[in-house]
Formats: sequence, structure tokens, C-alpha cells
Amino acid sequence: FGSPSSKTVLSLDSEAVFSLKDGINFKKSPDDGKCYIIYKENGELKACKNQCKHQGGLFIKDIEDLDGRTVRCTKHYWKLNVSTMQYVNPPDSFTQDELDVVMTDEGGLQLVEVIVWDPWLADPQDPQELQEGEVTVTYLTHACMELQLGGKKMIFDPWLTGPAFARGWWLLHEPPADSMERLCMADLIYISHMHSDHLSYPTLKSLSATRPDVPIYVGDTSRPVFWMLEKRQVQLTNINVVPFGIWQNIDEHLRFMILKDEVHPELDTCIIVEYKGHMILNTVDCTRPNYGRLPHNVDLMMSDFAGGASGFPMTFSGGKYTESWKADFIKNERKKLMNYKAQLVKSLQPKIYCPFAGYFVEAHPSDRYIKETNTKNKAEELNALIKKSAPGITTWTPKPGAVLDLALALMSPSRKAITDPPSGTNIYKDSWDFDLYVDELNRAITAEIFKHKSWIQFYYIWAGFKNYNLVVRVIETDEDFIPIANGYNYLVDFMDLSFPTQRPTREHPYEEIKNRIGVMRHVVKNGLLWDDLYIGFQNRLSREPDVYHHRFWNHFQTELPVTGPDWDLFLQQVPSYQRSAEPQGIQTESVSASTFLEKADCTVS
Repeated sequence: FGSPSSKTVLSLDSEAVFSLKDGINFKKSPDDGKCYIIYKENGELKACKNQCKHQGGLFIKDIEDLDGRTVRCTKHYWKLNVSTMQYVNPPDSFTQDELDVVMTDEGGLQLVEVIVWDPWLADPQDPQELQEGEVTVTYLTHACMELQLGGKKMIFDPWLTGPAFARGWWLLHEPPADSMERLCMADLIYISHMHSDHLSYPTLKSLSATRPDVPIYVGDTSRPVFWMLEKRQVQLTNINVVPFGIWQNIDEHLRFMILKDEVHPELDTCIIVEYKGHMILNTVDCTRPNYGRLPHNVDLMMSDFAGGASGFPMTFSGGKYTESWKADFIKNERKKLMNYKAQLVKSLQPKIYCPFAGYFVEAHPSDRYIKETNTKNKAEELNALIKKSAPGITTWTPKPGAVLDLALALMSPSRKAITDPPSGTNIYKDSWDFDLYVDELNRAITAEIFKHKSWIQFYYIWAGFKNYNLVVRVIETDEDFIPIANGYNYLVDFMDLSFPTQRPTREHPYEEIKNRIGVMRHVVKNGLLWDDLYIGFQNRLSREPDVYHHRFWNHFQTELPVTGPDWDLFLQQVPSYQRSAEPQGIQTESVSASTFLEKADCTVS
């Protein structure tokens, strides 16, 4: 167990090898239709899968490539230099995994992929017959499922109350009235990753008040899932960090295994739950779970489906980002995602498939533009596509409180295995306690630290990102992204981590980020990741040139220090005479950008 094996994914005869041209060659396997890239230079060959490591898109010839070495992804236009296997746009991001090129005695070649043994095959269990009611799956809301597994109750990713990503995401579905009670009665809870639509601190705060010792399981990601636990003042005393690919035995019949994502190993995980030899696979938000190796023919598979979990392109402006371009891009992206999910489900052939983890809405009135622009896939449409391409797979579009009985579903497709909530049940939420959560964020606006403009240097030095040729202007704004009078408007030069009053004269890429003041100050004060701003749609961005700076965003979204800024130390270091000399608060009037710059120059020298 655990030793790697190999698999030949493409074979070419000597004639096909002879016909390979210098540079990039695209080849498709006649066996399974999968595509590969072979690069030839001075008689040497390199090869890789035709699959972008970012989000799995296909590469095509890059029309801007002059030396025949780069390919362009059709999904997000990332570029790969096949001669080095390094991604060049965005720079400093990923390295492509190579396939072994093995030449045959007859002059042909084989592309060989090294495969790690599938860990769920360790200690295999033969499926036992299930009784009606023995294994049930109840959908609560978004990514939250309750599994009854014999005498144990397991819950996935409980987000039952409050917003996610600061104030950008709100629950679309109304959880059943007893959801919090169900959570408090759980025998174990799995939390897939630290994004706040899965790790919901408002939900966990309520849980900890009643049941602080409930067993919670998370994967051993490089950034701890619960890195903010102490800061959030949530008292949970039984958090278990488990290694990847190892069965965790709960009782004689129940075990589970957590697997990591290839694209975001520091963040995303997925889970296989097995009860009496019956497997439930939950891939959650993973882009490429377990390096693309997943069990086939599981009893139930669930995954995300909706799209729209990013600020791109809705929050971008300038250049090509017209409303028509955004609409076309979003439409095409959602269609690609739909086809990808349908193909994945068809290839894995689960007995039952359920799309979930996509039921959120940009409900706050100030985010109406995002709500209208950020159209998402519908679970019903994905399930219809799966039924068309793989009619043998049973699909389930869940409603809050709906229950799937696994025994009935496996006995006969004609048996009614799904119990929907009673007629008249409120499926969709119609109120969200906006003021409670927005007011909490806005309390950071008047924090003492922001009376001293040197917080800017202190914060970015703490953040620790530098030696990168990028200049960023950060502007504090009101709800409508109009700069605020006496708000901060400053430049950061990440080449040397300086704070100039004007853009440098050297050639440099430039990004302008407008942030809603309450969310930005909340993020800064608490040392939070910038997902609250970007995924939460709380900023607006423009950039020159229009290039994604992977290293910058990856740092602020995943690599900030796990211990927040020491603001007590900062205040001790601020000379006392500055306290009376600097502005003592923030005016709330909204002004144009030009008027703002004339009225209040808060740049930092």
C-alpha cells in the first residue's frame, strides 16, 4: 500500500514519432480521447497532459507566442511555457507536472504517468445490505449535509447563520428550523476548509455555547483550518487534525478518509465516508481532488456546481471589462463548468449524484449589481445534463430538510428514496439580519489604530510580501465604491515595500483596489485573509496591464501570517504628540475621486 505505479496514457508508433515537428505538438489518445502535449527541441522530448493546473481548462496554440513554446488555456487564458513546464502568465505560479517519455525499441514512444496507489483501497470492505432508515442523508443548506450512519450522526460544513466572506455571501436556502439543534447533537463534524461558507464562525459560536466538545475533523493542510479560532473567541475543545489518505475508524462499521486538492493543497480538502462498505464521496470545492484519482461507482457523490465564487470578472473595470464582455465570459464559464462537472460525474459513475455547495446569494441591497451580474448554474440543469449523458445515474436536487434513504435508493430506482420537505415549507430565505453583521464590521472604522497613518507601513510589513515588481493603490470607499473624504488613499510599492506619494518612474505593473471601508478596516485590524474583500465582492479592481499577479493575490489570500498584527505594540510605538496632530475620525460624506484627492491627501511618504 502506498507505493506508486505507472500507466501508459499514450502510445505513438515510429511513423508518428518521426512526424513530430519541432516545438509544440498536440496529440489525442484514441483510447479515451484525452489530449496531451509533446514538446520537441534538438531531438529531446518533453510531455504533459493538456490540462491547465489552475482550473482544468484545455490548452490551445497561443497566437501571441512567437517562439513556439507557449500554449494558452481556453478557460482563464493562463499561459504555459512547455519548454520549461513553467506557467508564464501569471508568472511565479505553478509548474506543470511532466509525463515520462519512454522510447520503444521499434522507434515509437510511450507517455507514462506515475500513479500513487488509491488510498481507499487499503483494507477494503465488502458492502453489506442496508436496512431502510439505516443510512440517510439530509440536506440542510449550502454545503451542509447531515448523515445518519447507523447509530452515528455526521455533519458536513455547517454554515447555518450569518454571512460568509464578510458580508458578500448570504444563505439562499432557509435551513430547517431545527438545524442548530441537529448540529449540537452531531457525533462528529467534518469541515472541508477555512472559507467562511464552510467554516462559519457565527454558526460555530452558537455550537460552542452548547456543545464545545463536539468532535470536529479537518485535514492537515499547510495552513491550519482553525488558524483564527482564538481570535474569534470560539471555545471548541475537540478539534482533530488528521493526515490525508488514512482511514479514520469511528466504530466497527463507520470510517472516513480526508483527501487534499492538487491545485490548492494548502486550502481545499474532500472526504470519503464509508459505512458497511458503502461509500459516500464529497468533493466539496476541490478543483482537482486527490490529483484526479477518485473512487468509481460510489453509492453517493456530491460536489459543488454553481460557479460565481470569485470576484472575477464582476468586480473589474477598465479595458475589456465592459458589461457585455462580462456577461459573455460568465455565460461561457458557467457552461464550461457545467460540462466539466457532468463529465466528471459520468466518468466516476456514482449510483446517485447530488449537486450542492452552491446555494448562496449576494442578498445585501448594496450588492444588487453583483447579484444581477453573477449568474450561476442551476442544479436542475446540471442534473438534466447528467441524465442525458449518463441515464443510469440517479440525480438529486436537494431542498432544505429533504432526506435521501440510501437503502431505498440502492434497492430499486422506482422506490421513493427521497422525502421532500412538507408542502408549504419555506425553501428560500427572505431575511438575513443585515444590520447585525454589517454594524459589527463597521465598528472597525473608528478603531484607534486608524487615527495614525503609520498603520499602513506597520500592516504591510507584518503581511510580509515584497521583492515583487507591482505597485498597488488602495482606496477606502463608501458603499458605492466612491472614495471617502479623509479616508486613506495610498500607494504600496512591493518591489522594496515602500510607500511613495507618486507612482515610481520605472516600468511597473499597477493595480488599483477600491475597498469598502468597513470591510477593509475589519480585515486589517484582525489580520484576516483578503478573501473577505475579493471573494466577498467588497472591492473594485482595475489593473495596467491586465495581468493576474498570482504571487500577490496568493499571498494575501492564503499566506498571510497566522498570528495577526500586534496593534497594541503599534500604539505603544506611535509618538504621543501624533495623537492630537492627526485626523480624529472618518467623515462619511461621499465625494468624487478627483474632489477626494484635492480635499484630503492621505498618501504616505
